Amino acid sequence: MSAHEGLPHLRELILFLCLSGVLIPLLQRRSINPVLGFLAMGTLVGPYGLGRLVEQWPWLSHLTFARVEDVSVFAELGVIFLMFMIGLEMSVDRLWALRRWVFGVGALQVGLSAVIIGGLAHAFGNPAEASVILGLVLAFSSTAVVMQLLTLRRDLGTPLGQASFSVLLFQDLAVVPLLVLVGLLGQHGDGSFALQMGQAAMKGVVTIGAIYLVGRRLVQPVFHHLAANQQSDTFMALTLLVSLGVAALTWAAGLSMAMGALLAGLIIAETEFRHAVEVTIEPFKGLLMGLFFMSVGMGIDLAELISRPLWLPLSVIGLVLIKGAVIAVLFRGFGLSTGRAVEGGLLLGAGGEFAFIVIGMALSYELLPRDVAQFMLLVVGLSMLATPLIARIGQAVGNAIDRRSGQRADATQVSDVDTLHNHVILAGYGRVGQLVGELLTDLGVAYCAIESDPALVARYRARGLPVVFGDASNPEMLRRLHLDRAGAVILTMDQTAPAIHAVHGLRKIAPDIHVLARARDEKHALALRKAGANVVIPETLESSLQLAAGALAQLGVPDEAARMLLDRARDNRTHPLRNHS
Repeated sequence: MSAHEGLPHLRELILFLCLSGVLIPLLQRRSINPVLGFLAMGTLVGPYGLGRLVEQWPWLSHLTFARVEDVSVFAELGVIFLMFMIGLEMSVDRLWALRRWVFGVGALQVGLSAVIIGGLAHAFGNPAEASVILGLVLAFSSTAVVMQLLTLRRDLGTPLGQASFSVLLFQDLAVVPLLVLVGLLGQHGDGSFALQMGQAAMKGVVTIGAIYLVGRRLVQPVFHHLAANQQSDTFMALTLLVSLGVAALTWAAGLSMAMGALLAGLIIAETEFRHAVEVTIEPFKGLLMGLFFMSVGMGIDLAELISRPLWLPLSVIGLVLIKGAVIAVLFRGFGLSTGRAVEGGLLLGAGGEFAFIVIGMALSYELLPRDVAQFMLLVVGLSMLATPLIARIGQAVGNAIDRRSGQRADATQVSDVDTLHNHVILAGYGRVGQLVGELLTDLGVAYCAIESDPALVARYRARGLPVVFGDASNPEMLRRLHLDRAGAVILTMDQTAPAIHAVHGLRKIAPDIHVLARARDEKHALALRKAGANVVIPETLESSLQLAAGALAQLGVPDEAARMLLDRARDNRTHPLRNHS
């Protein structure tokens, strides 16, 4: 048995890992959106790019993907993890906090855009089923591209960022019934189109409801029991089991695995383990999503652009303008300034990654003609490639409109309990962390705490306290709690190594954040100070000083003299900490 027979697609896997190892650092260095980079790379090394030249130059076979099918399995895993991560963002609290925007603006945007685009598709001769599918799927925007652009621009916390996030959130929710609908239509069952839609809705509601209700009762106790040993390999295995297991259940029920993965993420999003799961799955998600978008790029035949030099650009422009106009009107009607509404419309005007999933699924069921499907995939792919440029144009146009009209960009606010500003992150929620949290609450300062003991997390979350499960020494965990918008980080852990690791990690990703740390003694305090903590409080020193103060008072030493003695002792002990550079 050859190596290739023992491990299928070994050459393709090695080639992809080589491209990822080189491509990802280059994209990060040049601040290029990774999604667009993978799309472009897939187009270059795919069967419609350099793969066309393999017959003339056989050596290119080692550097290209000759067939999209060779990476389809890995790409499907990428879709599953994409949907799983989106599900993690969909907590019930977040949906309720943004309900006006999610179910108001989001629903209107998808509905109006789908009617207009679907009507145009029908006018061009497509049957009813194809027109409905195209209208709905082209109404979606790219969550991956838009969210990364907003993150890079630090606009997620702005009214425009929250409004855009709300629309994307509804679109992600709408994928579930759309996948069910496509699957049911593909069965070519008897009955009218309306009956088939009703069956799709009923089947989806029953299946999703059953899995969600059972999953909520099972997942949290299992995580709570198995996470108590704090072993990262066990936690990772459990995360993969839930995501892939629920996806397999929906597939067995005749629905989409992608829908099951989204449902698994939603189940975990309701628990205190949400952020820890995000950190655990992040490396796999990045690689597998990259493979998915690379496989998407492989299906883009740029030769079609040459053969249709007029219709393709016009279709891309038309898609952006139709959706952009709908979104701009809705954003303006719900309170954003005119300039920000126009910017939001252009930002969300392009197609999204779900089009590749849904159109590919519809094509496999023969619900779309192959030439129509290929054309629409090209339109979506090109619009996604153009999104960063369109976003920059939208930002410039929006700024110009607001300046001319005298409107303020921050004329409205969108509230979200998960979006904190100028808050304090507490790393550790033991005795000291709890006391600090109580003091911050009394002062009206928002905070979020990380604790590695699942029993403590469960106890305090039951009281409504903002505590999540995770490793406070993992800087990625802190990033998940909006470190870029935090006012300060307080480390209350009493273990030396995790606290020092946390400070080192913080200084790498947030060099300007103010870090206050608890230390066990002066030696521990000096190590934390060297690591980069701004303020360090040795608990043994303060306890000793408080005890000495009580003794001096009992002995009748005057308060002023006692205070001077204690201040001198404190200065002598903390001198190395204050003067360390």
